[in-house]
Amino acid sequence: MQQKNKFSQNYFAFAIYSVIFTSLLFIIFGSNGWGPSAANEQAIGEISRWCERVSGGFFREPVNTLGNLGFVAAGLFMFYKITQDATNNRNPLFGSFKIALLYASASTFLGPGSMAMHGTHTSFGAWLDNVSMISYILILWMYNLKILKNLSNRTFFICYSVLLSYYAYSYWFLDSGLGIGVDLFELSIGLWISTEILVKLPNLFGRTVATVTVLVVMQLFGIDVVNLIINIEDSWKSFLNLIPVFIPNINSNVQRTYSPWAFLGYISFYSAFWIREIGMPNHPWCNPDSLLQAHMVWHLLCAVATISFFNFQRTEKLNKI
Repeated sequence: MQQKNKFSQNYFAFAIYSVIFTSLLFIIFGSNGWGPSAANEQAIGEISRWCERVSGGFFREPVNTLGNLGFVAAGLFMFYKITQDATNNRNPLFGSFKIALLYASASTFLGPGSMAMHGTHTSFGAWLDNVSMISYILILWMYNLKILKNLSNRTFFICYSVLLSYYAYSYWFLDSGLGIGVDLFELSIGLWISTEILVKLPNLFGRTVATVTVLVVMQLFGIDVVNLIINIEDSWKSFLNLIPVFIPNINSNVQRTYSPWAFLGYISFYSAFWIREIGMPNHPWCNPDSLLQAHMVWHLLCAVATISFFNFQRTEKLNKI
């Protein structure tokens, strides 16, 4: 009989308590009216940046705010699954119990982070929303780099903490572009794609496939790749997505099963991006008074993606030597 991990059971309880504590904080600050709105937010009664009409009630965007409960449910599900992992399981997730907890924590954090932005319309809410997104997406490509360069857990956590801390600092005190005009979330998507391919194909062919795939994805998202190449001196930031391709001496000692969870995750994630564009006030399908908001669907699909990638990573196994 396999012994259950008692530490993971404590972390699951801690996740529940954290959600309850966060809910109490929302009630306390919300009862006082949240405070002044950020300069880029619309007044009560107007249409918000994400289509829903701004409410004078408890939440400024009730539907878009409550749609983030999907992240909370997804995160708690992950903590529950981790609880069920036995202590002798070599790979409960990401090859490390601590990184598994980080992934589950970041996935859960996406919920209150985004709720703070849509619910309060404050500068602090926007800051927390962006920090939560970065805290999640950094894991995906930084863990892949850990594999490719055989880095220790300690090195991974130090690099992750430093980059996340600098982003949090720079977003609040400088700007949303790390002080150099780089969108770290968009950049992380490219880094994630390229490193994921290199984990599967850590060779020259993989570097070529990664380069082509990243450029194709950029083109699909409306970026004129040909124009970028012609004017590379002005668009060099876009090619930061290809940094992993030029990292020397990479290797991968893991195998991952991509069907069905990886494919479901990619479909959910990129479908969410398409639906997100519908939830704009200038889109003809925007209905600010509807109980079905496109941005709410974006949240729910992204929550599905986090669970899908969670299950995908649980398929990871070390290559036999």
